[in-house]
Amino acid sequence: MTVHSPPMTSAVSTSQGVFPPAGFGVYESSMTGPSGPYVHPEPESNDNDETELYSVSWNQDYGCFAAGTSFGFRIYNCDPLKETFRRDLKSGGFKIVEMLFRCNILALVGSKMNTQYPPNKVIIWDDHQSRCIGEFSFRSEVRSVKLRRDRVVVVLEHKIYVYNFMDLKLLHQIETSANPRGLCYLSQHLNTSVLACPGLQRGQVRVEHFGLNVTKLINAHDSQIASMTLTMDGLILATASVRGTLIRIFNTMDGTRLQEVRRGVDKAGIYSIALSPNVQWLAVSSDKGTVHIFSLRVRVVGEDHSTDSAVVRGPALFHQNSSNSLDAILSSSTSANPGSSLSFMKGVLPKYFSSEWSFAQFHLPECIQFITAFGSQNTLMIAGMDGSFYRCSFDLMNGGMMVQQEYIRFLKSETRRR
Repeated sequence: MTVHSPPMTSAVSTSQGVFPPAGFGVYESSMTGPSGPYVHPEPESNDNDETELYSVSWNQDYGCFAAGTSFGFRIYNCDPLKETFRRDLKSGGFKIVEMLFRCNILALVGSKMNTQYPPNKVIIWDDHQSRCIGEFSFRSEVRSVKLRRDRVVVVLEHKIYVYNFMDLKLLHQIETSANPRGLCYLSQHLNTSVLACPGLQRGQVRVEHFGLNVTKLINAHDSQIASMTLTMDGLILATASVRGTLIRIFNTMDGTRLQEVRRGVDKAGIYSIALSPNVQWLAVSSDKGTVHIFSLRVRVVGEDHSTDSAVVRGPALFHQNSSNSLDAILSSSTSANPGSSLSFMKGVLPKYFSSEWSFAQFHLPECIQFITAFGSQNTLMIAGMDGSFYRCSFDLMNGGMMVQQEYIRFLKSETRRR
């Protein structure tokens, strides 16, 4: 079955016309599977000085991460850190490897050196069957792919396509400003369908609440958006601009700014923003080599943080119409971010002096791209494009310098970073 989308969009094909239902299988470390017609696993490992790391990305619940390499891709479990499995290719590697929780379905985009899968094509791969079950072809390079159990979202530099996962039918097309980073985030709760991406204006974020048929445009920054993230329910948005000095947190329903924290004074390239499951903490990594953790004043949205939760507790988030109603989602924290000693002169001195600074910090090598995610309790996981993995903890009451608990090379030390 082949479906042709409108002109200048995409061509979509599936092997059987319909995807399997949402209850996919689960990755196991012993899962190897026979070689299918699309992917041909190499008999020998390619973990040598020729391997280049193209990408590192978390799955939706941060329990695993995927690494795209010059030879294929690898899947790692986070706690404990362990390589679950790998697929090595003769045709070349993948620059994008997007997981769907822990199931056997992945979205793959080949590197420019891949002779079989060009960077303008998205492959939906079923690793349990060892075959491609669908593909999307575009006229320009794919910048990122995002998955949830009912949607496939493909991000190009100026446009985003939203497809139904079951039959690959095109549901939505969204125009964006130039988006070379492929910024796009999805909610993962089943009862909220939220997408956040750059808007058409500089510094603007567009939030689509598909279930409510509501579009919200948030003027988040004066400069272009460099990084963003959503909570699992899609109700809280965190953003940073290309200046990289301020991180802002918004209510996606009404666009209200809930909090602003300061990473630093000098311009920095933000690599990642992460929110803890209870929305109490925010972590930021940048090219300055320091990971910052900030304490948030956003009320916890329920105690059940399962991605399969049928009900999102805290409906007050859906009814924010005035500044007074912000009390419903702002709360005092026992762990406050430090501020300037001159913050009492807020309104007189420049805004810098009333800023909230980071609560905890961890130092890393500069100019190496790291992504972060919160682990269990008071731990933070950090994965780097140099093939390194850190697990560190922070003091919930006093903050300060984080303590390194674990350091592992998930790719050998001679692995080259692209």
